[in-house]
Parts: sequence; C-alpha cells; structure tokens
Amino acid sequence: MAEKKSKKGKYNKTTKTILGVLIGCAALLVIAYGIGVFYYSGHFLSGTEINGVDCSGKTVAQAEKSIESQIASYQLVLKEREDKSETISASQINMQYISDGGVQELKDQQNPFLWFLSFVRHQNYTMSANISYDEEALSTAVGSLECFKDENVVQPTDAHLEVQDGQYVIVEETQGNALDKDKVTEAVKKAIDGGETLLDLDQAGCYIEPSVLSTDENLAKQRDEGNKLLTVTVTIDFSDRQEVINGDVMKDWLTTDEEGNVDLDQAKVREYVQQLQYKYDTFGSSREFKTSSGQTITVSGGDYGWLIAPNDTTAKIIEAIKSGQSQTIEPEYTYTGYCRDTNDIGNTYVEISLDQQHMWFYKDGQLIVSTDVVTGCHNKGWDTHTGVYAIMYKERDATLVGEGYNSAVSYWMPFYANVGIHDASWRSSFGGSIYINNGSHGCVNTPTDNAAAIYNNIEKGVPVVVY
Repeated sequence: MAEKKSKKGKYNKTTKTILGVLIGCAALLVIAYGIGVFYYSGHFLSGTEINGVDCSGKTVAQAEKSIESQIASYQLVLKEREDKSETISASQINMQYISDGGVQELKDQQNPFLWFLSFVRHQNYTMSANISYDEEALSTAVGSLECFKDENVVQPTDAHLEVQDGQYVIVEETQGNALDKDKVTEAVKKAIDGGETLLDLDQAGCYIEPSVLSTDENLAKQRDEGNKLLTVTVTIDFSDRQEVINGDVMKDWLTTDEEGNVDLDQAKVREYVQQLQYKYDTFGSSREFKTSSGQTITVSGGDYGWLIAPNDTTAKIIEAIKSGQSQTIEPEYTYTGYCRDTNDIGNTYVEISLDQQHMWFYKDGQLIVSTDVVTGCHNKGWDTHTGVYAIMYKERDATLVGEGYNSAVSYWMPFYANVGIHDASWRSSFGGSIYINNGSHGCVNTPTDNAAAIYNNIEKGVPVVVY
C-alpha cells in the first residue's frame, strides 16, 4: 500500500515539471511574439523589398533613406541598335527622391501580428517613387548622347527602284540608326518615372524607320509598269541622224503619282527636248556654205532653218512612250526648213553673190539657172540683206508697191518681207556695178527668161543664200 503511494507521488512530480516547462516555453513564446509585434509595429517585416531595395527591419525613415540612396545611384541604360548602349545617370538630371507617404502606406499594409510568417513569406513591393528631376538637364543629357552625333548617325533609306541590267528591280530598305530625339526624350521620361533601369530604344519605337518597304504593293506595281515602259524604244528622226530613246535614257524620267501609278516626269522630258534643240535647231544660225566658185564661207543671219516646238515635241514623246509600242517619230516644229539633213540647205537652193552680182539656182544638185542680177542700191542704203532665207511663196503677175515705186512683174518670189526675186523687164542689162548707184529697192532684179526658169522649178521653202 505504501509502495503504491510512493509511485503516485513520483508521477505527479514529473507531470508538474513537464507542465512547468511547457508553461515556461509558452510564456517565452508569448513574450517573444509580443516583442516581435512591438518591434514590427514600427519596422518593416523581414523579407520586405521595395523597388528592389531590402527594407527588412527598417523603419519608414530608414527605408526612405535607402530608397533615396538607390535613386542617387540610379542609371538608365539605353539599349541601341548594333549592340550599343549608353546610360543616363541620376546626377546628370539632378534626380531627387521626394517623400510622399507611399512608403508609410506600404508599412501600414503589413500586419505586425503575423510577423513570424515573414520569415517564410517574403514581400516584394513595387511603387512609383515620387521623384523630381530637371527636364532641361534631361533634354541636354539626351542631346549629348553619342547616338545623336552626326558622325554616328546613319539615316534609313526607303525601298526604291533601280535599273539593273535594263530593268527595274526593288532595292530593299535599310534601317539605319537615326533616332527621333523627341521620341527618345519622352521614352526616357516614361522609363525614369516608372523606375525602369533598361530602355530598349528599338522596342520603344524611337528609331526613324523607312517609309517604304520592299514588300510595298505599290512599289511592285511601279516596278512592273516601269519595266513595261522600259521595253519601248522611240526613235526620233532627223533625216541623216537619229536620236534613240530607250530604257537607259528614260529610266530617270519615270515617276509616280499620288496613287502610285507610273508616269513620266514632263519636266525631265522637256529638258531632253531642250538638248535636242541645242543640237538640231538651225533657225537663224550661222552656216558654212560652199559657193559656186568653190570657196567655203560662213553665212550669218536670215530666218531660214528648223526650230523644234518644245511643248508639242515633249507631249509627242510622252505619248509615244506611253503607247507601249516602239516607233519612229519626228519632232514637232515651229519653223521648218527645206532639207532636214545636217546640211539643211541641201542640194536645192538659190545662191546670190552681192559682190559678183550673180545668182545660181540648183535643184536636186543640178544647176538650173546661172544669171547676172541687180540687187539693192548700195549708195542709197538699200542693200539686199545677207543671210539664209526661204522662199515664202511664189506668184504670177504681181504688182510690187512701195515708197517711190509701183512695178508690175510677171514672176514674184519673195524670201524676206517685201524683198524677193522677180523679173525686171525695164532693165536692159544686169550684173557688174549697176547695183552701186542704180540698184533696186532691195529685190533681186532678174532677166525675165531666167526668172521664169526659176519660178517654174522652185517651190515654197527652198533656201535662198545671200552673201
């Protein structure tokens, strides 16, 4: 009986000891918990990060100080094309942190009574830190970037057409590395305001892009239409000479309208026509002329020759090209001569020598008439004008009326104003020095038979060379 009582007392003692230990541990836990609650009521929980800054166990003031230090060392990395990068630092733009209560709000969101869970459950906060910076300094920092220096900038090029091996091909666009400064500035501001540390300028759309890509449907259409025109050959006929307009000539003339249709640049075609004028116009020009006596002389003046009409010829060339058919055309002329060869006097012409007082008429290279004549009176200042002219028309039985004369003639062939070739039945002799004191009023007085022979074989436009 006594033995049983002893065992029971020993059991009670052990129980009390265990219970005491448990109560002590519980008390310690309660004390530790209470201390934790008290501590974390004024400090951030363990494992707290704000914008990447470790704020574990820090007061709001300490956390703000850490954030301020982070901002002071802030750098924004700008990722550029060609694997290049540059940075803009906080010091360049005078960046400063401004406390706006945001950190305190994050602290207030935390439950200090659950502080023990923070050791296994970290909290990462992202907040828009209230910062200020000098926008003028930011613009200066952006403008001083290496990527904006002229020697480093490669402008983009549009996809375009080029003639290669006689046909249009599409040359692809190039990206270049030119940046839009305004877009870069805005993207940098947005990145800084968002607390970002990396800005990909390409992804942000800051680069100046080509406006026309090689996949452009209009460009392909222009290529096809242009190639069709480049196959056309227009030959411009100048009798013994020709000018050929082919793809090599017209490639620089092609342009497009607002709808992307291929057209011809009229101004450039007009420039080409002007070159033709410089080369082929002979109206009123000086000419080398081989006289009947075999002498080569230069004859200046007169109104004979060829004069291209630029507007009409330009329109004619454009029409011929747009027809899509190769063809031969002649220019449009304001004035035309009798012969379109390089020697536009040709082999049908009248030749008048004032010194020799003689006239020759050749038709198709054959001498038809060779005769003495009387030209304008020299001493009275009525000399027949020198130069190259053209027969204006011919008329039978005309009456020539002028100051101090009224003469009936049988054969009248004017070549300059009221000056022309005609018979002079009132004269009994021709040639020699008659013209000095007893010459005409400027006309070429001719024996009647010879005037008739010329009249019967000549036509409008035949050149008259007077020297």
